[in-house]
Amino acid sequence: MSFTAPAFRIPRRNAFIFGGTDPTTGRDWPPLQAMWVKMWDPPTASPATPELLNPTNPVPELMAAAGFQNTPTIPHTVQRDLLHNTVIPMWDGKPVMFFTFRDTDNPATINGNYPAATIRMPRGVVYHGRTQGHGPPPHTIHWHGIEPTPINDGVGHCSMELGAYTYQWQPNFTGTYFCHCHRNTVQHFEFGLFGLLIIDPPDAYFATENDPSIPIGAGEDGARRVACNLPRIAPFSQFPEFEGGDPVIGVANGDPHAFTVAYDVEAFWVLDDVDSVWRDVAMDAKSFYPKAGNIPGVNDTFYHGFFHDFNPDYWFVTGVPVPAPKGGTAPIAANVVIPPALNSGVSGTQVSINARIGDTILIRCLCAAYNCVSITFPVDVVIIAFDGRALGVPPFGLYNAAFVVKKGIPFHLSTARRFDALIRSTKPINSFAKVEFINTRGQVPGFPEDVVMTAQIPIVIS
Repeated sequence: MSFTAPAFRIPRRNAFIFGGTDPTTGRDWPPLQAMWVKMWDPPTASPATPELLNPTNPVPELMAAAGFQNTPTIPHTVQRDLLHNTVIPMWDGKPVMFFTFRDTDNPATINGNYPAATIRMPRGVVYHGRTQGHGPPPHTIHWHGIEPTPINDGVGHCSMELGAYTYQWQPNFTGTYFCHCHRNTVQHFEFGLFGLLIIDPPDAYFATENDPSIPIGAGEDGARRVACNLPRIAPFSQFPEFEGGDPVIGVANGDPHAFTVAYDVEAFWVLDDVDSVWRDVAMDAKSFYPKAGNIPGVNDTFYHGFFHDFNPDYWFVTGVPVPAPKGGTAPIAANVVIPPALNSGVSGTQVSINARIGDTILIRCLCAAYNCVSITFPVDVVIIAFDGRALGVPPFGLYNAAFVVKKGIPFHLSTARRFDALIRSTKPINSFAKVEFINTRGQVPGFPEDVVMTAQIPIVIS
């Protein structure tokens, strides 16, 4: 039986024309007419953004109007330049080098920030992020949890590497994400090239444009909201602000607040560990690059032999140092508030928590540590989202749901995992959330965890 492959044509659209010679037969290949391309090579190129749309993100202009940054160089566009070396003194005075992002439109970031200034925007806008690579190339920005086209995804070897480029994408789900350099990731992520990325409800920021009396980041009802799906039964009935919606399509008559809950207090917990020895011997951004063998990724040879051996000696919660050595326990500072210039104009976001009885408290937590962490709360919390997606909100409502983590029960996270949690207490609390950093090198299942350091995050509700 013989088989003849059917002829096919690739539509002529945004084409590159390919040709060449078959190395086996010596015959010329016919050109492929109009290959549809979404990636870019060589890695240091600075191409134009394919299918460029007009950006609709209102945040840069609102920040400028509020005095938190300069007038945007490019309308509706966030600037993120990398890599910049920034020396930060540790709690004991030792200077340690970090890699950082800067925003050329924002004076508050001129010296680099660790973590990077938080990027926020309303769901559904067309986001433009103009990025310029500095220091030893190449670099990318990966928008962790967002789903852009490949050239805008920022994964090294799979998309364009900087150069300079305007990233473009449209967020479809409200939630907590983060962004980071994804080229030479082991070094660049651990050295500090990351920051939170938050997608707020679709009327956030636009509400302030229409009514300047509404705080930046709040919706048209004046409240700040987060996506969730909480049934009106115990133990979730303590959140009366929850608004439901159609269980199939996830909206209620076009209500931008469908499947959200209003919150009074927001806190960022970015949990991180730092190996200062890595920083001392690997100050160059290419220190972790392997010398390629015959089979890249399989028989490569690394320039230094100890980058498989991660031994942190400093720990942080959202850039706030934990003042204790390895093996120790210590609280971070109380009453730490993130400046609005570093939070896309949103005021009042906390690190250590200070709230009133009856407040709805939202915690957005990212594990940026290379070791795993275990978090133990002094009060029951409701986990309403994981890795950027709200639990139980359509189209995910059929197979997951918000859940309660009871007081005193450890909750584990590994690198790059996130969760959103709600707290609402009817009685005073003056305590700490306990964050244990666990040595995961060679951890044997069934044996006690090797806790290398314990941070305490103050939670005061009065």
